[in-house]
Amino acid sequence: MRYPDIEHHGAQDGVTGSCHQLHMDAANSLLIDCGLFQGSEASVDGRSGAGRLAIEFSLATIKALVVTHVHIDHVGRIPYLLAAGFKGPILCSEPSAKLLPIVLEDAFKLGFGRDQKEVERYIKLVEQRLQPLPYKQWFTLIETDGLCVRIRLQRAGHILGSAYVEIDVFYPGTGDTKRIVFSGDLGAPHAPLLMPPEPPERADILVLESTYGDRLHEDRASRRQRLEAVIEHALQDQGTVLIPAFSIGRTQELLYELEEIIHARSAGAGSPANAAQPEEAPVTVGAASAANSDTQTLSPNHWPKLPIILDSPLATRFTEAYRSLQPYWNQEARERVEAGRNPLAFDNLIMIDNHADHIAVLNRLAQTARPAIVIAGNGMCSGGRIVNYLKAMLHDPRHDVLFVGYQAKGTPGHAIQQFGPKGGYVELDGERFDIRSKVTSIGGYSAHADQKGLVEFVTGMQDWPEDIRIVHGERRAKKALAARLRADYEQLNRPLVKITAT
Repeated sequence: MRYPDIEHHGAQDGVTGSCHQLHMDAANSLLIDCGLFQGSEASVDGRSGAGRLAIEFSLATIKALVVTHVHIDHVGRIPYLLAAGFKGPILCSEPSAKLLPIVLEDAFKLGFGRDQKEVERYIKLVEQRLQPLPYKQWFTLIETDGLCVRIRLQRAGHILGSAYVEIDVFYPGTGDTKRIVFSGDLGAPHAPLLMPPEPPERADILVLESTYGDRLHEDRASRRQRLEAVIEHALQDQGTVLIPAFSIGRTQELLYELEEIIHARSAGAGSPANAAQPEEAPVTVGAASAANSDTQTLSPNHWPKLPIILDSPLATRFTEAYRSLQPYWNQEARERVEAGRNPLAFDNLIMIDNHADHIAVLNRLAQTARPAIVIAGNGMCSGGRIVNYLKAMLHDPRHDVLFVGYQAKGTPGHAIQQFGPKGGYVELDGERFDIRSKVTSIGGYSAHADQKGLVEFVTGMQDWPEDIRIVHGERRAKKALAARLRADYEQLNRPLVKITAT
């Protein structure tokens, strides 16, 4: 084997299960992420989903696990990694160190059991292994006569705490040095709450994600207009907007954007008739008010009183954690707080915790004509409370299903997205449900960079990489991104020794 060498244990042929092993010499390697396979990728080559959870590679040389961010498709196999005997540290950004135990507690409960003492013991073990690293500072991991390795985390702009990883590998015996960069998941520019990613100065080898390598996103203004349009439709039809969203990242960005719209509408922007409307009882934060509210309908002019229902205990925990991490927010978000606004805790927001309140709210919205927005997990509709809402509401054209994130092939979300506009059906928990609700997708809310953003991450470097490994994307997206990069290299006469897009 020629060093350094990269071995992929996930996200090489798809968009989930991210896990990459950097072999630096025969005795030393690093693991970058250890994520869960999802959708159709959870069962391939005759192996079931459970089979793909197994850690099938040797841990003998792995000195540390580096976590780029805490989405489940990047960290979901960590419980199995620890069970397989991994003893090294878990390196991540400081915000990720606060968020990761919440994610892994949920993953542990799903995979290993809900015994509280076992859960607490496991989380304590994880917290002991965590080694938070500040952004922009080099950390020396290995320093011997034969090998020196240091790493640095930089903001990736994907979710709070996300990072791309720079790794410098130096061989004192030969004087050779290589800088390897793992992009993790890169964020779209101008994302709410987050500071945008800045390209590294250089890379010899770049491992680059390509989730949206074949398309461009809407800009922030356009996506907000489309979000408002979907909600206006719900107000007019007295229906509910169902937004499947993962508990961390997308949910908080949606809340931020919805608070912005409500603030503007409450100030009279775009809703001059508000002053002439009779006063209506305000929305009270709390499950009981949502479950027991009367059936009075809301007119489009009552936009500012529209209930925003966050029906996910896990998302609520993450939202609270996000609020505690304000120093890592971008300037715009911090200025809103200084002005007395609460982007993640506004008056319209109702957080549902226990199952009884979830069922009460679900029944009320399905049976009455009171518009609302419901954000519930999970983001691909493969489980969680969103499934109950879909079962109860997909058949009714008053309602809207709004997708704001990537839907992996093989997931119910992908089926609804694909067949809903055609009047088709989806299977949920083995039962067929006709889709008569409106189905809309807004690409601009993706937490992933589009093709333009991915290309600019490469071309924004002072020294462009000569070796690019494109991962974390479907075949079409990877090939489109590779073609675009080759064209840019050729146009500017930059050397490109190898670009791999399997």
